[in-house]
Amino acid sequence: MVRSPFLAFLIGAFVAVTPIAVAAQDAPIVIAHRGASGERPEHTLAAYELAIDQGADFIEPDLVATKDLVLVARHENELSDTTDVASREEFEDRRRDKIIDGQRIAGWFAEDFTLAELRTLRARERVPATRPANARFDGLYQVPTLAEIVKLVRAKEAATGRRIGLYPELKHPTFLLQEEGIDMVDLLLRDLRELGIGAGDPVFVQSFEVGVLQRLDQRSDYRLVQLIRDVGGPADEPGMRYEEMISPTGLKEIATYADGIGPWLGHVLGEDLSPTDLVANARAAGLTVHPWTLRKENGFLPPALQNGAVQSADGRYRALWSAAIASGADGFFTDNVGELVELLGEGR
Repeated sequence: MVRSPFLAFLIGAFVAVTPIAVAAQDAPIVIAHRGASGERPEHTLAAYELAIDQGADFIEPDLVATKDLVLVARHENELSDTTDVASREEFEDRRRDKIIDGQRIAGWFAEDFTLAELRTLRARERVPATRPANARFDGLYQVPTLAEIVKLVRAKEAATGRRIGLYPELKHPTFLLQEEGIDMVDLLLRDLRELGIGAGDPVFVQSFEVGVLQRLDQRSDYRLVQLIRDVGGPADEPGMRYEEMISPTGLKEIATYADGIGPWLGHVLGEDLSPTDLVANARAAGLTVHPWTLRKENGFLPPALQNGAVQSADGRYRALWSAAIASGADGFFTDNVGELVELLGEGR
């Protein structure tokens, strides 16, 4: 999930804000957004392991599929932003143009590679201008499979004695089904079954689309989360708008097939950083709320919360994060697990 910086709606916000807290049900969970992606290239085993070591309750792998139907972790099915595929002469002929969710995308796509081919690629930092330190790790890591991520989680659970949850997102499921004949629901349920992960385990499955969650609701008992962007609507439901989906009526409809929502942070906080009514309305509909994404660099913060002109420098993120916590949301996606764990600890 990506929508940053936090857009212009917070430009007028001042850091010295004391928001009115909504009563939280429990301590918010910390969801490692693509792993500890503020400190390691995203969606690598190194990023997930560091996030676990820093105290994440859940790690979040975005899932795409290979040509031979293996689920792997990438932010998008297009690979050039996060791997070295564009520099690999042997794969030059794999470059394609595809229409994905209404947009023409040029590049190299996971579904055109077998797992063996994909394993020859190496991960790289997606936003090196904002996170130059992460680029030091370029070339060190492979693209991980869901099975490898689960193996890592179980090893870390054995080492730490605590449960660590999975929070997978299914990327572009309608496109993959209609254009490539790849059913992400079938693949996910197959893998979770083969890996021995049941509905009673700490698992949330998320998507920006509606139909894939409805199908999962019919076929499983896993906890499901409807993601909400700041603009537009679900790719598989052209008549829907996210803004309408977070109205009280829309939330009741979401509750018929999902257990929670993952809204853009701007839906949870107002211009003055005070909480909107979304958390209360969602809770009234029986839904949990996990907003995205808490980040600390200037390049991801509104101008009012930036600290100088260097995009990679830390901004005044604690004001924004404190306001988010005070909203009463049930958990947060973050790129900076250690800092959020520390901030939450200060409030206890």
